[in-house]
Amino acid sequence: IAMELSDANLQTLTEYLKKTLDPDPAIRRPAEKFLESVEGNQNYPLLLLTLLEKSQDNVIKVCASVTFKNYIKRNWRIVEDEPNKICEADRVAIKANIVHLMLSSPEQIQKQLSDAISIIGREDFPQKWPDLLTEMVNRFQSGDFHVINGVLRTAHSLFKRYRHEFKSNELWTEIKLVLDAFALPLTNLFKATIELCSTHANDASALRILFSSLILISKLFYSLNFQDLPEFFEDNMETWMNNFHTLLTLDNKLLQTDDEEEAGLLELLKSQICDNAALYAQKYDEEFQRYLPRFVTAIWNLLVTTGQEVKYDLLVSNAIQFLASVCERPHYKNLFEDQNTLTSICEKVIVPNMEFRAADEEAFEDNSEEYIRRDLEGSDIDTRRRAACDLVRGLCKFFEGPVTGIFSGYVNSMLQEYAKNPSVNWKHKDAAIYLVTSLASKAQTQKHGITQANELVNLTEFFVNHILPDLKSANVNEFPVLKADGIKYIMIFRNQVPKEHLLVSIPLLINHLQAESIVVHTYAAHALERLFTMRGPNNATLFTAAEIAPFVEILLTNLFKALTLPAANVLF
Repeated sequence: IAMELSDANLQTLTEYLKKTLDPDPAIRRPAEKFLESVEGNQNYPLLLLTLLEKSQDNVIKVCASVTFKNYIKRNWRIVEDEPNKICEADRVAIKANIVHLMLSSPEQIQKQLSDAISIIGREDFPQKWPDLLTEMVNRFQSGDFHVINGVLRTAHSLFKRYRHEFKSNELWTEIKLVLDAFALPLTNLFKATIELCSTHANDASALRILFSSLILISKLFYSLNFQDLPEFFEDNMETWMNNFHTLLTLDNKLLQTDDEEEAGLLELLKSQICDNAALYAQKYDEEFQRYLPRFVTAIWNLLVTTGQEVKYDLLVSNAIQFLASVCERPHYKNLFEDQNTLTSICEKVIVPNMEFRAADEEAFEDNSEEYIRRDLEGSDIDTRRRAACDLVRGLCKFFEGPVTGIFSGYVNSMLQEYAKNPSVNWKHKDAAIYLVTSLASKAQTQKHGITQANELVNLTEFFVNHILPDLKSANVNEFPVLKADGIKYIMIFRNQVPKEHLLVSIPLLINHLQAESIVVHTYAAHALERLFTMRGPNNATLFTAAEIAPFVEILLTNLFKALTLPAANVLF
């Protein structure tokens, strides 16, 4: 059924959209049901687009844009052997109007329509929407950065899938088509935007818009270069790399933010440039070789001058990941082999970024589920500690002896600091344990813990001298972070620590099921589960029933007690 594009229908649609925002379910639900019942009619999506273009009410415009995006998400894909949910005439009309509409809308609506274009593009681009790129690229000439950023945002959501798609002829044909239409205009826009940054160096609001563009341009560079090094970018490497290098070393007081938590535009741009440089260093090292020393120096300077605030976390972790990806390539070994360089990296980059900060302590106490997910399940991909740990592993590939030697000194001095005054200096011990773990772990799996360890680190001796005493202490609630560290150490190195020491740990872990800290009692349960499923010779369980029998009663008692703790989070 076709719905007329009439004022009466626009008015009806407005009324129902208003009702979908009503907090009263008796009004809201029937309105949602009505819209669902008419969305199969011809012209329905065009009525929504007309409304978001012409309505005087901003709330209705936003509501229409969200409704339209969700409609596209549900209905655009054509599924084999199922009816086509959007008629062909509507599909053609949507594609003819949506880019112009998106670019002329305010930012809130622009984002919704940009997402809708990406959803349509995923299905129709390039075969069924050949003029999409031309239409977008032509808008670069407008000089209006609201429009340009709309194009860049849409292009980013269209092309970012190139980062994780499997190689195929079809994919490469599409990327080539995109490069032919997009690479040169993007490069020209990049140069022009950088020139405008100099012109407007004292205008904060202009700089904010220009830097938003540079972030998007840098993300597009990453997507378009991910699968392979395109000939165009190889020929224009000088332009891109020189400008990326300049932006990395740039500091503008007007772009600095007072917020300690939220990354500002300057940090986001530099983070993305570190990613771009790491991509080239890893995948295109021959072509990138002559630019690399400059980037190593710039990123090194960035690391030693950036503060400990949370807003710099992504930047610091990407910068460290860049060094980690470079130091394990045979090509670049010579940049790191000097003992002073290694000492400097350990002292100025790795150790400071392994510190347990106030923000980590807050997460440990108040957001324990997120802390556990990050620490135990490896979703800590963007944390400073994880990046520092990866850098240690990278350096150990070629310099295991010297690096282990340098860190042994640090570990000893941190443990001495702790021993002087445990209640004040417990964070020194936390960093020491983390450092030993990073140093010793060469290969790790979730199922088996560490499968390959650094021969130069005596894991059993460290366990007996520094881990067991914390777990043996009568007070299970004292130094919860160190308790969690100790339990995690058992989990990670369960294959390296001899069985008799693991057996000693079992009653200690059972005691810690009673700890008040959610992280501690969760880790204790997790560690016990891991130990009980370990296999010994002949694939039998490592611990016999007779060895475990003395602990069963107290284990069950403490487990049931743990389930009654506030916010019990035991992983059994």
